[in-house]
Amino acid sequence: MKSIATLTMNPTIDVSYDVGKVRHTHKMRTDNEWYAPGGGGINVARVFVRLGGHARCFYMSGGATGPALDGLIDLHQLVRTRIPINGPTRIASAVLERETAKEYRFTPSGPTLSRHEWEACSEALAVDKAPIVVISGSLPPGAPDDYYAMLGKALRTQGKEVVLDTSGKGLRHALDAGGLMLVKPSQGELEDYLGRALGDPQAIAEAARAIVDAGKAQYVAVTMGHRGAILAHRKGTAILPGLQIEAASAVGAGDSFVAAMVFALARGDDVGEAFRLGLAAGSAAVLRAGTGLAHPVDIDRLLNQVAEISPVAP
Repeated sequence: MKSIATLTMNPTIDVSYDVGKVRHTHKMRTDNEWYAPGGGGINVARVFVRLGGHARCFYMSGGATGPALDGLIDLHQLVRTRIPINGPTRIASAVLERETAKEYRFTPSGPTLSRHEWEACSEALAVDKAPIVVISGSLPPGAPDDYYAMLGKALRTQGKEVVLDTSGKGLRHALDAGGLMLVKPSQGELEDYLGRALGDPQAIAEAARAIVDAGKAQYVAVTMGHRGAILAHRKGTAILPGLQIEAASAVGAGDSFVAAMVFALARGDDVGEAFRLGLAAGSAAVLRAGTGLAHPVDIDRLLNQVAEISPVAP
């Protein structure tokens, strides 16, 4: 089993709670309050470790809220490397309205980094020995649009395999630079990258396969929410339909998907089986409201419901 390192440049303190009904102006009393460390790479590390792997999470933390994030990560017993910054770590909120079972999510943009701060990420990862690096989450304000592309190139020079889960300009530049082991866009993120709508699974599969054929990524896994996911690799494309479950949250589904798929690849599983485990984990993450992410007992149960790989016609 290979170990991984994860990078979270724009982490969060994730707060979740329930309220009877959301109303403007009025003070709303909440209950079922939970706090968790969040951000793409931290979430990936949480699930990867639950599955039995070893992960070190690199993240940026600062301001008055920084120590709170550090403490929450320690509660999850994660191996961590904190990269200090001046700005305060952001706080994201997820509110479940019990009357409608709808979830409302509020996420600040995060602190603005200085050049010295974002360069410290490259310096920290350069000395880590993990053969797989998962770069996950949004680029914070102040970081160059092509930072993930530059970092990925430096890591590949060291012989490391790079996994990317991001969006917008960070995704665009990193994909155009190429050489990724795995990239996991949502359908919307892939459409944004291409600048056009992808109306059906066939079009999504063709677009994902084109990324593989261009040498931009070895594997492309496109998540489509309740409709399932599509995998493209050099031998073809495949689709997995979504599971028939009642979703209570949308928090952490993509991160759980990435963690499980990378876990399976790190232990040497076939990419198709890794894809199936990813879908089971992404589905497990939405079973409960809040910030709990996927748990192995739910992943194992749902994996039995995941279909065998179905080819998508070329």
